[in-house]
Amino acid sequence: MQSYTIGQAARLLGVSPDTARRWADAGRVATHRDESGRRVIDGKSLAAFSVEIAQGDDDDASYTSARNAFPGIVTAIKLGDIAAQVEIQAGPHRLVSLLTREAVEELGLEVGMQATARVKSTSVHIDRT
Repeated sequence: MQSYTIGQAARLLGVSPDTARRWADAGRVATHRDESGRRVIDGKSLAAFSVEIAQGDDDDASYTSARNAFPGIVTAIKLGDIAAQVEIQAGPHRLVSLLTREAVEELGLEVGMQATARVKSTSVHIDRT
């Protein structure tokens, strides 16, 4: 079975190595030492943990049918007369959404604020967080 170092696991989970290390130290995900003495996480444990953290807290759940959520920060907004383009950096992912100017204004989107891009089929939806 494949094992992942703390750094590799952090990249896959979209967090810093320090965060992944803290989770391992707190016992949230099991680690063991490989033959080189490095702390590693087996693939099955990492897969189960990634599902657990992706589900998050039910108290913070949003009410939407779009399941592929990418929380991030708004990095650019280009406003036209009718349409707008919003860019969000979500970890290593840059997401671009085309929406109406009115939607951007109603959401009060600004560069530097937190937002969540939700991807469903070929559409990217923006939720203000």
